[in-house]
Amino acid sequence: MQQYFNDLIKQDIKPFLSKYGFVKKNLNFSKTTENLIYMFNFQKSSGNSADHVIFYVNCGIYAVELAQIQSREILTAPQEVDCHFRARMEEIAQSVPDRFSITPDMNRDDLRKSLLNGLEEVIHFFESMNSARSIVDYYISGPFLHLSEECIHMLLQSNDIQAAKQYLKALQEKHGTERRWSIFENKYKVIFSKYGVEFEAG
Repeated sequence: MQQYFNDLIKQDIKPFLSKYGFVKKNLNFSKTTENLIYMFNFQKSSGNSADHVIFYVNCGIYAVELAQIQSREILTAPQEVDCHFRARMEEIAQSVPDRFSITPDMNRDDLRKSLLNGLEEVIHFFESMNSARSIVDYYISGPFLHLSEECIHMLLQSNDIQAAKQYLKALQEKHGTERRWSIFENKYKVIFSKYGVEFEAG
């Protein structure tokens, strides 16, 4: 089954993703544009055996602009863990399972078809995420705590004060009762202060 997994990557996944400009390195496929790097990472389960291979597909987008806001070194070959946007394939492509399972009695055509369809869905999603701001907008829509400091930085940096305040309010409504909220709130106060904008706690 391990050999089938290797063949699947080499004979199906690599040619498919190459059409969209993705380059393979180990079990990572990445595509670099001017300011963003898009990535697929094929992660094998640690509990695999000779006749059963489970794997997951992780999706990521790395943004130079967000790395600069974080005062981090700009990476030309980031790993999936370095990406600013991170999601499992099934979070974007609703039609795929939360894991892919390779067994002797599986239907190989069905697995291949499901996987390629899922990759295509994610690629269409990637096309809509064409700037650091679109990653920020995704996390604002949650509203998610992940990347929230960078999101507020970017909004205030671009003088979108109203959006920053609305995002803060939405975060507070969703996460304000959590024990960790005061830690985040203090970080947000510092960011608002840096840009000379009044911080309005709820």
